[in-house]
Amino acid sequence: MAETMHSSSLTEGVIWKRLLTFFFPILMGTLFQQLYNTVDAIIVGRFVGTFALAAVGGSAALIVNLLVGFFVGLSSGAMVIISQCYGAGDGERLKKTIHTAVAFCILAGAGLTVLGLYLAPWALELVRCPQDILVESLAYLRIYFWGTVPLMLFNVGSGILRAMGDSRRPLYYLIICTVLNILLDLLFVTVFGLGVRGVGWATVIALSVSACLVLYNLIHAEGPARLRLSGIRLHWDCLSQILRIGIPAGVQSTMYSLSNLIIQTSVNDLGSTVVAAWSTTGKLDGVFWAVSSSFGVAISAFVGQSFGAGKYDRMKQSVRVCLGMALGTTVVISTLLLTLGRYGFGIFTTDPLVIDYSVEMLSYFAPFYVIWCFIEVISNTLRGAGDAFRPMLITMIGVCGLRVLWCLFVVPRWHTVMGVSMCYPFTWTITAIIFTLYYFKSRWLERCIRLQDGAEALSSTL
Repeated sequence: MAETMHSSSLTEGVIWKRLLTFFFPILMGTLFQQLYNTVDAIIVGRFVGTFALAAVGGSAALIVNLLVGFFVGLSSGAMVIISQCYGAGDGERLKKTIHTAVAFCILAGAGLTVLGLYLAPWALELVRCPQDILVESLAYLRIYFWGTVPLMLFNVGSGILRAMGDSRRPLYYLIICTVLNILLDLLFVTVFGLGVRGVGWATVIALSVSACLVLYNLIHAEGPARLRLSGIRLHWDCLSQILRIGIPAGVQSTMYSLSNLIIQTSVNDLGSTVVAAWSTTGKLDGVFWAVSSSFGVAISAFVGQSFGAGKYDRMKQSVRVCLGMALGTTVVISTLLLTLGRYGFGIFTTDPLVIDYSVEMLSYFAPFYVIWCFIEVISNTLRGAGDAFRPMLITMIGVCGLRVLWCLFVVPRWHTVMGVSMCYPFTWTITAIIFTLYYFKSRWLERCIRLQDGAEALSSTL
């Protein structure tokens, strides 16, 4: 392999230093991504009103997460395969997987755009979106879906770079995207008075620019990682490996989003003020989810490269280091959110009732974030090694299944903000226990090694 291919290898060096160096750009990028979503809410809440805030951050946002999350989960299979190829030094398989991932991304993104535009009214009715925000929610949702292809191209392109150990350039592109989105938000909402439609178009334009930047980087890369436009097509052996990991990951992401949609339906029944508070809470506690998901991306790439290189002891050590970092960071974040949350909610809205509800909701979530760390780190560890099906089953049982039962049997008898909110820590706890037992007690690593050997044998014959 070319020397440049291993310039960003995660398979060498002190684990905690390499993990931190790789993690921080991912974290900063995720925070910037969270920032431009947060700016949408701030500008809408401040300059348009509470109903517009609920329209942007309520049912519409959850529907976006449901559909987009599935296809992004599918494409995450490419990141795992690429990181394993990179760790193993398999340049030919790496090249084929990159071109397959981009081709799949374009096709899936286009299909999701059509599906989203067509099903948006039905989806909002299905989750009982309040009538006073239905029109604005539909407008925002339909505009957002026009940005599906650039969204997926950026996510896949960034995933390719991170899989090869480069977490800095995706950060630079996200910074550009965030600044552009903020400027366009201010222009479209405060100058042109476009309301939630302006927020939607600002996001689409910013995503398109970031997608172009990451594609430009891949096109001008050196070695087997270089993207050639004429070579973008589906290689079926690579696609099958991507889908083997990507489909369970997509279903797992959908399970989270679907369960959130079911809970959103219960929230919607409590009125627009509670919907706005639910949305506002999600913006502030998004700080934790940004940090948590960054640890997940980091450990997935770290494990993928180590697994591909056959360094299984290093892989296991990195999991312990990452889990310790995640737990320590989470304790700090939870403490800050519980202490300063009320002041943070005041950034989004001046409605005192919305702020009160938001503070109440946060008190039910933040003390239990440490439990989520086990789910995030372990599930991404398993996926990085190629084990995606069983984590999907654990998620279906521990998250989606239990939340559905909670909404069916508990919420009708305890239909309050607390009754709805406590669904989360309850299901986190059960799911974390199952994941931990699976990681330490099953033979998942031996199965992954056998699958890897079989995939390499298949690839060599095609």
